[in-house]
Amino acid sequence: MLFNSIEFAIFLPIVFLLYWFVFDYALRRCKRQLWWQNLFVLAASYVFYGWWDWKFLLLIALTTLCSYGSGLLIAREEPNRTGGGNSSQRSYKKFWLWANVLLNLGILGVFKYYDFFVESFARLLGVDAETHLLHLVLPVGISFYTFQALSYSIDVYKGKIAATRDLVAFAAFLSFFPQLVAGPIERATNLLPQFQQRRVFDYQQAVDGMRQILWGLFKKIVVADNCATYVDTVFGSIGEQSGSTLALAAVLFTFQIYGDFSGYSDIAIGTAKLFGIRLMRNFNVPYFSRDIAEFWRRWHISLTTWFRDYVYIPLGGSRPDIPLHARHPEAYKKAIVVRNTFVIFLLSGFWHGANWTFVLWGAYHALLFLPLILTGKNRKYMDAPTWRDLPKILLTFSLVVFGWIIFRAESISQFAEYVQGICNASLFSLPIKKKLFLKCMGVTIVMLVVEWLNRKEVHTLAKVPKNSFLRFALYYVIFTLIFFFTGENQTFIYFQF
Repeated sequence: MLFNSIEFAIFLPIVFLLYWFVFDYALRRCKRQLWWQNLFVLAASYVFYGWWDWKFLLLIALTTLCSYGSGLLIAREEPNRTGGGNSSQRSYKKFWLWANVLLNLGILGVFKYYDFFVESFARLLGVDAETHLLHLVLPVGISFYTFQALSYSIDVYKGKIAATRDLVAFAAFLSFFPQLVAGPIERATNLLPQFQQRRVFDYQQAVDGMRQILWGLFKKIVVADNCATYVDTVFGSIGEQSGSTLALAAVLFTFQIYGDFSGYSDIAIGTAKLFGIRLMRNFNVPYFSRDIAEFWRRWHISLTTWFRDYVYIPLGGSRPDIPLHARHPEAYKKAIVVRNTFVIFLLSGFWHGANWTFVLWGAYHALLFLPLILTGKNRKYMDAPTWRDLPKILLTFSLVVFGWIIFRAESISQFAEYVQGICNASLFSLPIKKKLFLKCMGVTIVMLVVEWLNRKEVHTLAKVPKNSFLRFALYYVIFTLIFFFTGENQTFIYFQF
């Protein structure tokens, strides 16, 4: 079920009314009122997810049961954490953690990467791989809820959160429909406690959520969907396009993927607010970044921080332990930092899909990030940008655009063809489909201006005019743009990841 579909427009009000008027108000005196409310959220989430294919429910149910069980088994070994008991008893805690990690990553690997590796090895060996391929359909959102489940097990193991015995609350946390298929990737420490306590309807929070949904829909169906039509046309006929058309299409894809993914996040976060749930921020105007390090603090924040906390820091981060016997401590430290940086960026790229272009995209950003972290300048920009930062913003934006060409290309060879096409002699010719191009640029400029003016806010429409006339005039303008400039309906890009 898509956020920008008629089905969701019907689904959301029904769930909202039942949630507050039946499973909150009507059952308020019931001792198990919270349990029933969580059960309803779980049922609604499974209906939402099963709308694509009911078979997907079997996988998320398996992930839920395994992660829930591993948490209890890890917690059972908790007394041994301080050193009590024998070593074989202490090892079970780590065993249950790794059992769940390997099981979940194994499921993800089979569905997402098995065919890719088989084809890659077959191509390397020069043999036919067809008989060994599984051709499995990738379940929507599997990368997102798998990482969310893993974070729970790891946090229980580290003692950051207590293992829950409430299976319904845990299942609702893992399958909460607003963020189920494309994030944000929530931590159990933030989201699970919200399902373990009674939610109270907050009118102001709900209104704020509706504003965030409205802006998310604008970014998705006006900016992203219009840009998608232009970008798909250009990428489908690279050899026929001029250099300027290819360059402009790369810029439009940059705004397409932002409008698409951040639009989804806005809708998800806004929808969660309607149910008294707060999700973490996932985007913070990333295209106003002044260097690549700042870009990665502002882009897909939930995934970036996930890799930081669960991979980068455990590997030693930027402050690794230096062995006493190391002859050149500083060189050793820099080598570890280089390794850790490449590990998280390559993993981040590979997380996006089974294609060497994603790995190359990760390596490209690692190369851009390395000079900053090695010189200690990766946290140089922590405040909001100003007009004086425009040259740095444009330089960083250009580097990001080039990276998105790698990301969008279907193969390394197509990427090479695209870059070669940009550099050809027809660089300064007029773009194709001029009306569509001007439409895309017009709505993109509107988005950028509004987000720039509100770049210090929690989300773009968090602060609206207090004057009722001006406030509703703003809503009217956005609704009008959505109504008259809606692009061709497109599925969300990150559903494929």
